Amino acid sequence: MDQVRETPTAGGEAGSPICRIALLWRGDPAAGPPDLELTRQWPIFKALAERGVAAEAVIYADRAVDAVRERLMTFDGVLVWVDPISDGQDRSTLDPMLRAVAARGVWVSAHPDVISKMGVKEVLYRTRDLSWGADTHLYASARELHERFPSRLAAAGPRVLKQNRGNGGIGVWRVERVVEAKAPPGSGPRVRVLPARRGGVEEELSLGDFLGRCEAYFENGGRIVDQTFQPRLPEGMIRCYMAQNEVVGFGHQLIKALIPPPPAGADPEAALPGPRIMHPPAASPFQALRKAMECEWVPALQAILDIETAALPALWDADFLYGPRTAAGEDTYVLCEINVSAVTPFPDTAATKVAQAALTGARAAMKVR
Repeated sequence: MDQVRETPTAGGEAGSPICRIALLWRGDPAAGPPDLELTRQWPIFKALAERGVAAEAVIYADRAVDAVRERLMTFDGVLVWVDPISDGQDRSTLDPMLRAVAARGVWVSAHPDVISKMGVKEVLYRTRDLSWGADTHLYASARELHERFPSRLAAAGPRVLKQNRGNGGIGVWRVERVVEAKAPPGSGPRVRVLPARRGGVEEELSLGDFLGRCEAYFENGGRIVDQTFQPRLPEGMIRCYMAQNEVVGFGHQLIKALIPPPPAGADPEAALPGPRIMHPPAASPFQALRKAMECEWVPALQAILDIETAALPALWDADFLYGPRTAAGEDTYVLCEINVSAVTPFPDTAATKVAQAALTGARAAMKVR
């Protein structure tokens, strides 16, 4: 049986919330209700309560899917935090349940159908012609990968391969030819590969062997996206946090994924990413990025993917790397990922906007039920 805990409500008459919204994440339903103030979602619980919304935590596990479904049917809306891949688990059981809940008139964010458009690496290919795009290609089968990737790698320098749906760097690789290597007869070109997942070890092997490993990413209709490696990666990644079509904050972090590890004997902390420094939406270093997101890129993204503003997730983010500087020395930005399924942490400035988007979505759903 799933465990929930109701947050305090604010506004309106006591015991008469204007609507009820569940905040759902994966855990052990038998462990008892969480202490909401210790959860990452606490700022959103608080912001919802301030708007007179009764917000509750609903803990999800595949084994409890039926009980969770019945409980969610009693809410007006649900905000979901569940990664695509986690400890060997995926969303193959969760997503059909959420679709069923939404079909009964409960507002769901992010809806699985929206995730399938935005929260996959294929979005990098579909939006490659926007000014956030880079040299990007898509492989829909292992045969396409084997036929097209080797010549592209030879001509264009280091590449980054990304499985279509994942998180935490799972299925993301930097691939670079080893030009000076003397390959054994018949083995083909050699490559140096580095996984993005934390703790990944750089490895040298034949290109054919590496591409053979990647064939697993095509199972169940999977795809692989291929982008040129961005040499300014060591300068950090900028995470642009969104509440639907509005920028609600930024996070800047010196990441270490896809950067070769320090030599043996170096300080172990040198391999760890730096802290993510959060900034409000008005932070001056990111105003060009904010303007591009709100005025150009998000409207174009919606048009390409056919997503109405009301269907955009209440909380999502776009991760950018620094691209080549312009002739005037200005920064450009290259999109490397959109996160929709489970955005945490997020800046405190995001909570009120996310809560308002959730309230608006839930109340709209209530009117048509």
